[in-house]
Amino acid sequence: MRTAFINTLNDIAEHDNRVWLLCGDLGFSVVESFGRRFPERYVNVGVAEQNMTGIAAGLAASGKIVFTYSIANFPVMRCLEQIRNDVCYHNLNVRIVAVGGGLAYGYAGYAHHAMEDLAVMRVLPNMTTLAPGDPVETELLTRAVIDRPGPCYLRLGKAGEPVIHTTRPDVQIGKAISLRQGSDGTLISTGATLGLAMKAATEFAAVGISVTVLSMPSLSPLDKDAILTAAKETGKIITVEDHGLGGLGSAVAEVLASSGLHTCFAPLYFRAEPAVVAGSQNMLQSSHGITESGIIAAMLSLSES
Repeated sequence: MRTAFINTLNDIAEHDNRVWLLCGDLGFSVVESFGRRFPERYVNVGVAEQNMTGIAAGLAASGKIVFTYSIANFPVMRCLEQIRNDVCYHNLNVRIVAVGGGLAYGYAGYAHHAMEDLAVMRVLPNMTTLAPGDPVETELLTRAVIDRPGPCYLRLGKAGEPVIHTTRPDVQIGKAISLRQGSDGTLISTGATLGLAMKAATEFAAVGISVTVLSMPSLSPLDKDAILTAAKETGKIITVEDHGLGGLGSAVAEVLASSGLHTCFAPLYFRAEPAVVAGSQNMLQSSHGITESGIIAAMLSLSES
């Protein structure tokens, strides 16, 4: 995803001199191409994310479109006050890019695990919160945020995420993307768990269970209509995300709770227990049931309830 992002940003910046990129002394082997091509619009601020956000706000206030880039929590949790007060309150065109969403940096430990970022960002005023499901969605959403007014958060995986979309989908901020249609249940994924949802859907199909699969790359604004349609048509919804409480599952639960619909619902996310420790992304996801088998078990449990 990060390669798709920087390649797309380079292409955009070639034709739009409003685009700037700031980094917090991270992202090397990724951001250098932008720095070489547009040195006058690239700044390595150093390990000073709060300053990076303040500089981004100042540039945006002068008419620039500014991307800040760093790993996981660093461009979010370290400088939340600056994001809230300087960027969101003034509705500035700052795009906060966090690479390594969820447990992509599993071995680096909790300091690098982005477990709460979607929960925090989706409730901030004026903030558009995006988590693309594959490199194709990453490219299209990077292009979509350029002329969108106000702040945006773009949460990426790390590297090597598979391409899920075989054709270029119609990606719109605030809209779900339908990858598969079924009648026995719905899987809704945000971010890099989209591949797991698709694999689980294939396994369901092999035993005669048809499920709808929705990619939900936009958490704010959220496609409430798609959620309600899925609830009415399939009666069962499972959300899948590389995140803790407060993300996609909570957002969908809010919609269902206010709808009056009787819907069987199971959110799959990282629980407080077992504690998240250092380890591979696959190992950590498995310990919390964020797997194909976990999705299948959740759907079968809903079917029995």
